[in-house]
Amino acid sequence: MNRYKSTNIASILGIIGNLFLLVIKGLISFVSHSQAMLADSINSASDIISSFLTFVGNKIASKPRDDDHHLGHGKAEYIYSMLISFLIILVAINVFKDAVMSFFRASEFNLSIWYIVVCLITIFVKLALFLYTNHIYKKHHNLLLLANSKDHRNDMIVTMFTLISGIFGYFGIYWVDSLVGIGIAIFILVTGIKIFLESYNVLMDKAMNEETKKEVMDIISKYQEVKKIQHFNATPVGYMYQVSFTIFVDGNLSTYESHDIANRLEKDITALDDIYLTIIHVNPI
Repeated sequence: MNRYKSTNIASILGIIGNLFLLVIKGLISFVSHSQAMLADSINSASDIISSFLTFVGNKIASKPRDDDHHLGHGKAEYIYSMLISFLIILVAINVFKDAVMSFFRASEFNLSIWYIVVCLITIFVKLALFLYTNHIYKKHHNLLLLANSKDHRNDMIVTMFTLISGIFGYFGIYWVDSLVGIGIAIFILVTGIKIFLESYNVLMDKAMNEETKKEVMDIISKYQEVKKIQHFNATPVGYMYQVSFTIFVDGNLSTYESHDIANRLEKDITALDDIYLTIIHVNPI
């Protein structure tokens, strides 16, 4: 299954799973008056939009390069990931505000068996979504999937704390519910900021990560004809990189021989999973 089809399936599963959780959480938060459960249900609503943005961003990013976009549409992944981060941050601010107000009101809520059941269902569904999405991310390295997998993992942790706050509320310690709501808001906010920074770094053409650069350098080092390299540059193209640099070879080599070295080197480097295109300039030494 290719990268884009796998991402589409993960986003559709996310929409279906989160829609189901939104309904049951919303009903229980209305009945129980739990601020933590309300925060959790709002988080599920934002997750639906996040999964939808993942689907749309992935669809655009899957388009091949054309006359207007010579390097393809891969950066759509990061644009939509940034939109997801804005949504997450906005939700975090609203949840934080509501939780703080509830803390000072010290509102009570009613714990029922359904409150516990909803928490357990949410943990199970989110664990399944996280394991699946994280598996696909490790296979394809799609930032949209990374954002979604982190969201699923965070939701699972958040719901665990929601369940704990419900147990405290059962024993009359209601302030824990509001405190957990505040904690959830901060947790969501941190996740949103991290996704924003990851997207921002790519859109601002941050340099290639050290691991991929080492792989490229290891390939170059196998070519004994290359005496030195200069002007190494790596530009993000979607989730991949366009690499360019200058190699210096023996000046006594013919034009054909020196360019044959560059051509073979370009093919070897471009064969790496994270490399979109390799451009090599040849100089004599």
